[in-house]
Amino acid sequence: MDNKNNSSGERKLECGDVSKCFQLLESILDGEDKDASKEVLKEKLSKCQPCFEHYHLEQAIREVLKNKCTKQDVPSELAACIRQKIEDIK
Repeated sequence: MDNKNNSSGERKLECGDVSKCFQLLESILDGEDKDASKEVLKEKLSKCQPCFEHYHLEQAIREVLKNKCTKQDVPSELAACIRQKIEDIK
């Protein structure tokens, strides 16, 4: 990961190692990497615009999926009808 920061303190517009950085960001979002990686993440997000955008996009997508993809009960008649149609097709 390229840790160079431009002299004005702004985020870089290009990432030096996109695949490695995105892999780190996603592993942190997945809860795989813990304490040490969080410091690396914090530093990376403060210096790299593509990583910052990717992280927040992934975080937003995961939040939407978590909220929208909930288990809902299906009426037993509907489930039976679907099972029957599947059996009829076989």
